[in-house]
Amino acid sequence: MAPCFKIEKPYPEPLAGVDEAGCAPLAGPVVAAAVILDRARFPRGIDDSKVLPAPVRERICAKLYQVARVGVGIASVEEIDSINIYWARMLAMTRAVEALGIDPEMVLVDGNRCPKWERPSVAIVAGDAKSRSIAAASIVAKVTRDRIMAEHAREWPGYGWETNKGYPTPDHCRALKELGPTPLHRRSFARVRDQMQLELIAAE
Repeated sequence: MAPCFKIEKPYPEPLAGVDEAGCAPLAGPVVAAAVILDRARFPRGIDDSKVLPAPVRERICAKLYQVARVGVGIASVEEIDSINIYWARMLAMTRAVEALGIDPEMVLVDGNRCPKWERPSVAIVAGDAKSRSIAAASIVAKVTRDRIMAEHAREWPGYGWETNKGYPTPDHCRALKELGPTPLHRRSFARVRDQMQLELIAAE
């Protein structure tokens, strides 16, 4: 069953759905999006970004920017390594809501915990499969991050980021061993940290 407005209906408007993309990758930022939908005018086909083909996500994302209020928040690789991925995720979501330009009356957050903020909000596990607003945010976050990683792939060729988006796929892990970490790799992640230690040992 596709996400709908059933979960949203008891809450006051404007209501923002919030989701993020990029917690698991070895490289690149974590990106969050906040979306306030017009319930009378929204793109058809909104669903959890993970179940939509890339061209469909791109099409829906473009339409969302035309008919919805959208905010995007990014936490950098440096911030991920400094405060850890969990808090970087919370930071990106906070920035996404702040980027909306208005204060929503309610925020629905994908996951089991909301950021530590002074705003009414509810965390919904698997919210991107239940709430249309969260699903819309998942699409914007995924499309935005994929575009960022495609740009970085041109700067740092060989890691396959144009296709794996920084996730630990076999080709990415193989390139990490053969080419070494880039400035965009997350040093706080075990696989990257272990590779850096191996290189230090080899250099001694």
